[in-house]
Amino acid sequence: MNEQFFDLVVIGTGAGLMVAEAAQQRGLTVAVVEKGKFGGTCLTRGCIPSKMMVYPADLLRETQRAHKVGITYEKPTVDWQAISRNVWKQIDFSKKIEESFDHLDNLTTFKGIGAFTGPHTMVVRLNAGGEAHIRGERFVIATGAATRIPPVEGLEQTGYLTSESFFGKDYPDKPWDSLIIAGGGIIAAEFAHIFSAMGTKVTVVGRNRRLLPMEDPEISDMVRWQFGQYGIDVLTGYEVIKAERTPQGKRLTARSQDGGEPISVTAQQILIATGVGPVTKALQPDKAGVQTDAQGYVKVDEYLQTSQPHIYALGDVLGGYLFRHKANYEADLLIHNLFDTNSPPRRADYRAIPWAVFTAPQIGHVGMTEEEVRRLGRPYYVGRYRYANIAAGMAMGYRHKDGDNGLAKLLLDEKRRILGVHIAGFQAAALVQPFVYLMNAGGNPGEDMAGSILPLMRSMVIHPTLSELAAWSLETIDWDNPIDPAKPREVTG
Repeated sequence: MNEQFFDLVVIGTGAGLMVAEAAQQRGLTVAVVEKGKFGGTCLTRGCIPSKMMVYPADLLRETQRAHKVGITYEKPTVDWQAISRNVWKQIDFSKKIEESFDHLDNLTTFKGIGAFTGPHTMVVRLNAGGEAHIRGERFVIATGAATRIPPVEGLEQTGYLTSESFFGKDYPDKPWDSLIIAGGGIIAAEFAHIFSAMGTKVTVVGRNRRLLPMEDPEISDMVRWQFGQYGIDVLTGYEVIKAERTPQGKRLTARSQDGGEPISVTAQQILIATGVGPVTKALQPDKAGVQTDAQGYVKVDEYLQTSQPHIYALGDVLGGYLFRHKANYEADLLIHNLFDTNSPPRRADYRAIPWAVFTAPQIGHVGMTEEEVRRLGRPYYVGRYRYANIAAGMAMGYRHKDGDNGLAKLLLDEKRRILGVHIAGFQAAALVQPFVYLMNAGGNPGEDMAGSILPLMRSMVIHPTLSELAAWSLETIDWDNPIDPAKPREVTG
């Protein structure tokens, strides 16, 4: 058996690539193991290609409410092929990433499925056939997560799609006439927005009693109301029990958790968005002595170290909050802890994880909901303000009597510290980001935080949003070479 040795082995090419590249730049030998497209969920089947569809959907919704500010349009036409070209242009960027890594010194890519055979060894079953045997000094598990398919009678025979297959073999030639979405979370809400705006009749069937149950109830109720205005049928508190093909299309039958007769919904296509699970089964982490929880998510400590001190993990494979900006944060932390030996290791801090739901209305979220705050059992403050309360909101046509009047909700403790911020409405994701920075502005003993960029550097920036524009400008700073004001400076780009 010919075994190749590497200083670092990274399994997965989402945020894990950040760690691989950092190791390669420091002269270490690196192996990257990937069974599919480079770029992870976000680039190839998640947040980036979906935003190529969300923004056109947003524009369509804006034209529908433009009459509120005195503007009327002819009915817009949807060029699905143009939208699709933008989607696939982003997905195909994965090829350029892979090609660029193929030309890096000290870095070897293994296309296939990796499986641990011991604490320091791995076999990769190559896509092209055969096997590769790897020995690593250190490992980073970044294999992500994938849609978990519920055990529904007849579902496989009926046929369905997931977010993975949608951005793959099941991508449609045009928007469907009708669509059933099983699930009531973030993916379900975003696809419901996209396709209903494109003219598809959408029905959402959710197991939880609330749409978007991770959001503050006021926010999720507002989204549900808005969905109704757009003609989206929302059925919550229903368990899907059967799928079948009929002459009219694909049918799902669901049973209410409150009892009563089952209901049936028929549509041209079914999208399963009922949750995700970790991609760890084929990896066989137990053979490396890496502990996982009951669902298969990898367990790590506050330094992202697994039960094996030389094996680390990051991103969706850890469970919890499955966002690319969280994975990027963890990759940055791991790069510091692995390669910056001149400063103490950093602990992961998840107190201010922000996110957005790119639906209609858009949602920005950081911190606790009011339900969670109440469970703390101590006094708190609530601030609420509507878009129609400010001049900019009024200029955009928001009125107090309208159900789409956007909302900002602020939750504070007795010391006026931010516990949570929730915004629903136009550009909510960008509006919530400053509060993320404030929540990271406490500082450590001896730090002078006043006016510094440290809160920004320590914060997760919701991806993909315009807030990233200013945040990532920090990446272009050459900290070793401050600019001499006495010398001319050429500005490019």
